[in-house]
Amino acid sequence: MTEKVVVRIERSHPHRWEEFHVERRPNANVISVLMQIQRNPLTADGQRTSPPSWDAACLEEVCGSCTMNVNGRVRQACSALIDHLEQPITLSPMKKFPLVRDLAVDRQKMFDALKRVRAWIPIDGTYDLGPGPRQAPEDQEINYVLSTCMTCGCCLEVCPQVGESAAFIGAAAISQTRLFNNHPTGRMNASERLRALMPEGGVADCGKAANCVQACPKNIPLTSSIAEMARQTTRQALRDWFFHDESKGSVITVA
Repeated sequence: MTEKVVVRIERSHPHRWEEFHVERRPNANVISVLMQIQRNPLTADGQRTSPPSWDAACLEEVCGSCTMNVNGRVRQACSALIDHLEQPITLSPMKKFPLVRDLAVDRQKMFDALKRVRAWIPIDGTYDLGPGPRQAPEDQEINYVLSTCMTCGCCLEVCPQVGESAAFIGAAAISQTRLFNNHPTGRMNASERLRALMPEGGVADCGKAANCVQACPKNIPLTSSIAEMARQTTRQALRDWFFHDESKGSVITVA
């Protein structure tokens, strides 16, 4: 008899759990199993159902769109190999994001957070500006790791400070602030990014649980980024307090 893979999927509209038995194939990942179910959406008890919904794009653990909870652990479905998973394989959507349908969620708040911290390098014009400033090898080493963030949402999913009633911006945006502030051109706008992390929901709201660094699929040193941004925002707050009167918009002369 052909060996079967047992998959339990949390469905929505209405909320329910459905179990599927699919043929085991060599080197299959969760996405390929979902595609098998999609082609023939028949539950284990023989009931015809609607094909499950999920997000996926690159299938190379680069885009971050296929993030979901696999056997209770948040990860990318494309890199979750069936042979390495305990059965029944349980699939459920991330809980810290608005649900779209079944396994698909809306990660828009992560992109809104990147807008809040201005996670880009402004360029004056579209013409050729020539080579950019040189970067120190030490900065290149740090920046490369930070640049691998794929906005997948794993760090927010495991963070106890993130929730419907919480304003915490999350580790991903804080780490991206460090990335762009550490860029030789991006440093020109470092103060703006740091001030974006100072209000409610900013870096001070981190509870230091450190779940994010354990869940990150790219092994980004998120806790180091949070600590560094906490130091930088403190220094920025002191500079603003000593040298600038926000109410009058004038520089204070210090004797």
